[in-house]
Amino acid sequence: MDIFYPIVKFFTAGGAFMFPIALVATVAAAIAIERYITLTRLGIRNRSAWAEIEPFVARGDFDKARDLTSKDDAPVSRLLGMGLALEGAVRRRDDVEKAMQESMMEIIPQLEKRTHYLATFANLATLLGLLGTVMGLINAFSAVATVNPAEKASLLSASISVAMNCTAFGLMTAVPILFIHAWLQTKTTELIDSLEMVSVKFLNAVTERRAESAGAAAATAAVAAA
Repeated sequence: MDIFYPIVKFFTAGGAFMFPIALVATVAAAIAIERYITLTRLGIRNRSAWAEIEPFVARGDFDKARDLTSKDDAPVSRLLGMGLALEGAVRRRDDVEKAMQESMMEIIPQLEKRTHYLATFANLATLLGLLGTVMGLINAFSAVATVNPAEKASLLSASISVAMNCTAFGLMTAVPILFIHAWLQTKTTELIDSLEMVSVKFLNAVTERRAESAGAAAATAAVAAA
């Protein structure tokens, strides 16, 4: 109980602007938790799906890989599914690569959504804190204008101390939100990088398989001609 009393006193002393800052902190926390759970879950699903599909891609069993991707909706499965759908239909690597890039353009916004709001909320918390302090100072100077001159100094210092609580709370809210925003952006970037790595590995496997098929066909033709 001794711990909560100073917190409640600090909050109530900050004035009305403490409530919107608290609301910003609550919404930012909800977004951060949702993004962390979503990104962590997608990362686990991507690693699991790629571990299952990679052996078939490596040995050129694209039919089996195509069957596995059709049964999963993880981002890596959707990405590979787009490439596998065109693997047997087109001959050029660039065509398959462009199709996978198009799939990436659909996946990336889903990974990044709502994360950018955290930076906005951090700035909003800071500005609300400053605004609360300014309004508190205006009220303080208005109040001391009509009191006894002997009491002005003590009353003004007390009012300024209370007004600064709003700025302090805004900064205490903004700093963790900025840190969490940067951390979630790093997790998102790691996910995107892993998808790009999978895309390159798949394209290399397709190219190698086609080169082997072309070499085998040329050898067969040479034997037949001899």
